[in-house]
Amino acid sequence: MPAIAIIGAQWGDEGKGKATDLLGSRVDYVVKFNGGNNAGHTVVIGEEKYALHLLPSGILSPNCTPVIGNGVVIDLDVLFHEIDGLEARGVDTSKLLVSANAHVIPDYNRSLDKVTERFLGSRRIGTTGRGIGPTYADKMNRIGIRVQDLFDEKILTAKVEGALDLKGQVMAKIYNRRAPSVAQTVEELLAHADRLRPLVADTALVLHEALDRGEFVLLEAGQATLLDVDHGTYPFVTSSSATAGGACTGSGIPPTRLDRVVSIVKAYTTRVGEGPFPTELHDDDGEFLRRTGAEFGTTTGRPRRCGWYDAVIARYAARINGVTDFVLTKLDVLTGLERIPVCVGYDVRGVRHDEMPVNQSDFHHATPVYEYFEGWSEDISSARTFEDLPAAAQRYVEALEAMSGARISVIGVGPSRAATIVRHELV
Repeated sequence: MPAIAIIGAQWGDEGKGKATDLLGSRVDYVVKFNGGNNAGHTVVIGEEKYALHLLPSGILSPNCTPVIGNGVVIDLDVLFHEIDGLEARGVDTSKLLVSANAHVIPDYNRSLDKVTERFLGSRRIGTTGRGIGPTYADKMNRIGIRVQDLFDEKILTAKVEGALDLKGQVMAKIYNRRAPSVAQTVEELLAHADRLRPLVADTALVLHEALDRGEFVLLEAGQATLLDVDHGTYPFVTSSSATAGGACTGSGIPPTRLDRVVSIVKAYTTRVGEGPFPTELHDDDGEFLRRTGAEFGTTTGRPRRCGWYDAVIARYAARINGVTDFVLTKLDVLTGLERIPVCVGYDVRGVRHDEMPVNQSDFHHATPVYEYFEGWSEDISSARTFEDLPAAAQRYVEALEAMSGARISVIGVGPSRAATIVRHELV
């Protein structure tokens, strides 16, 4: 059985949770390998809607073991609040495993994240203010707090003291804010230690052994390709690796064991936060996409910026991730449009670009070059085969497939688990 990575192809919110859930009943392990509670996904099962923020969506599949990998940063308050919420709704969370090497988000990083973003003013990145970026920075600076540190109070205290020696000065002298005390931070973290301990494992070893037994491992990205810290629209990115490469480093699974990369792409494009967005709409069409697609952040509630499908971005995601299959979501949102523009290239100061410009300034000044496709008015939410779709919808999907760099294997035609067309099996 394979290891498969599920990756977002755009700026996030593409519907990765639905794709993961689609496979969840068939897989043995679902691993979240990057990010934290700065992004979420919504999964609809029957009449029930679940908004997940930190937990892998495999938590909703009874036969699946959900894993929070070493590449994730964890707000422990959020983790247990989310677990309690699911348990209250009858969801069994007892199989959850948490990597001993994952980093935890201390109180001072939440404070620092919020005050830094306010300080930046017009140069702000658009973070969620949840301490994600500062915690990843601590990881790189080797002053981070890991899950395993909570089980040795002496080590934990020493690490918090070391971090606050620096961060206390920054908060006081630059931002005129008082940092929490060492004792306060240690107490807050240790309050979770007993409950956390049974969940903690050497998850990289667990996953290796599972693959050796022939079990199926699914690696689930938070955020998406254009938010990747290396390959995204820097600096308007997240602080972790959200691409297929990050699936390996964030889980401990080597690249040689990754069999397939499934990338989720929305039938149009959305973005939350700051940064360039060539196909963004500031008109009635943008409001139509936002309203019809319910484009508001699962975690933040922020309205998403909306625009037309960008094939340049899709090709870029296919190349960076080695995409084998696309899952096209929210095709139903386009129902009712007379014609649908698709960005097939960029005009940058009079020069045509068919691939992502490497220069940040060029991408910022990119004007989309559109091709136009006939729309459809028929309700497609009950379609379950490709042939059930109106001819115009079929042509639209086929055109996207031809220009996006990989086959479109699955099509979402509604928010529920059942509202899915499978053209090619993913496993």
